[in-house]
Amino acid sequence: MDKDMSVSGVKYTHAGAEYFEKRGLKRYAGAGALWGLGVAAVISGDFSGWNFGIGNAGWGGMLIATLVIGLMYVLMIYSIAEMSAAMPHTGGAYSFARSAMGPWGGFITGFAETVEYVITTAVVGTFAALYADAIVAELFGLSLPIWLWVVVIYVIFVAFNSAGAAASFRFAFVIAILSLGVLAIFFVAALFSGKFSVDNLFDIVPEAGGSTFLPYGFLGIFLAFPFAIWFFLGIEELPLAAEETHDPAKDIPRGSIAGMFTLVVTALLVLILNPGVLGAAAISESGEPILDGFRAIFPDSNIAALLSLMALTGLIASFQGIMFAAGRNVYSLSRAGYYPKFLSLTGARKTPYVALIASGIVGVGLVFGLGALAYGGEEQPYVNAANALLLIAVFGAVIAYLLQMIAFLILRRKLPNVSRPYRSPVGIIGALIAGIIALVTLILMPFNSDYRAVVVWVAIVYVAGLLLFALFGRKRLVLSPEEEYAVSGGAHGHPETEGYDVVETLEESGTEEFFPPKD
Repeated sequence: MDKDMSVSGVKYTHAGAEYFEKRGLKRYAGAGALWGLGVAAVISGDFSGWNFGIGNAGWGGMLIATLVIGLMYVLMIYSIAEMSAAMPHTGGAYSFARSAMGPWGGFITGFAETVEYVITTAVVGTFAALYADAIVAELFGLSLPIWLWVVVIYVIFVAFNSAGAAASFRFAFVIAILSLGVLAIFFVAALFSGKFSVDNLFDIVPEAGGSTFLPYGFLGIFLAFPFAIWFFLGIEELPLAAEETHDPAKDIPRGSIAGMFTLVVTALLVLILNPGVLGAAAISESGEPILDGFRAIFPDSNIAALLSLMALTGLIASFQGIMFAAGRNVYSLSRAGYYPKFLSLTGARKTPYVALIASGIVGVGLVFGLGALAYGGEEQPYVNAANALLLIAVFGAVIAYLLQMIAFLILRRKLPNVSRPYRSPVGIIGALIAGIIALVTLILMPFNSDYRAVVVWVAIVYVAGLLLFALFGRKRLVLSPEEEYAVSGGAHGHPETEGYDVVETLEESGTEEFFPPKD
């Protein structure tokens, strides 16, 4: 690194080819592999979490909330597909916001995704540990501490993800198919078991001013928005695989859109059939709704372990998918200098193993640190900590969604002539509607008492992150592909065609001058 440049309050350090050689990725995925990764990342949301929205809105309110949030995701995925095709970088949301809103906008958006993915991985890992312990106890009469299960699960999957991109994508595809298979079995069993009844959907006694369809009134619909998000949370991660995809301009839009519509179908089937078997009142308090649905259909304790194993499949699928996203998100922000640069090292296997390890350590530390500090005197401190952190992850996700839609609107105006191999069929109107829904969700979250404390925690996390960036990160930025694209106004930064450090090479040769940047 031989030259520094100060621009708009940040400082770029020239890196050179050697820097990127230590941070290389390997292309493997096509549209099918991306579909598998996206579905795997999200599918645990069909197994649990969404159902608590019924406790806020009733079945009818949860249905409306799911349709509205589903619309937001469909419109958002179309918009993200356009941006990812134009900016085929591992940075994803950070990359979009960086080009639209400068380094600070890029950091704020990328940091929101870090909060989302790192925390969600730890939360899903904790729930998977609970299921695994229950299965082992049922089969062998052996129970281990939850913290040990979480560490074991992390070690296994960090090692697996570090083995290479091919292994990660293949596993995600297979586990996605298995998880969908489990849901298909449940759907068929629910329909033909005689347990399903439409009356079960409306068995919550209405409060004053409520109705059978909306037992908690109109406001309940909005309180259910965050729970409806759980049906789709994570499908937006696929642009993070851009530099590991053979043809990102075509495959990311195809994989993202196919994955989105797969999840819409499964979400609606789960929302209808699961409470139709258990009843809306019962499912609103269930920690494992699909598993309880299986138990109601097959009331035989001898198959309890098998049923738990089925539910564990969905959790493992999402753990793998979100871990992939967490690693690539941290990797891209580190490679560009927003986070410490050692986090983006990839090694011989061309996988961001340091970012994977670091995100795992932080996630586990948050779950068990918060469990000991805030819930140490309670019966299930780590479960309670995981539930609290999950709300923070959803909050971070909604912030990232809103900022990405703002970025889409800005980029359509700011860079109208750059190459857009895929264009969103819903255009500016679609991004605007998605952004408005995300904004309404963000504003309404504090009206749910469970989210009020989360606002404080998110504010603390963001203040800490912004302070660290202001004091350290902004002085150490690197012209990674994401930064090259932004600095050159879309002229450069396409690693699959140009390689890396194109802007630096041109500038050092005297061929072109890019400072101050065109953004």
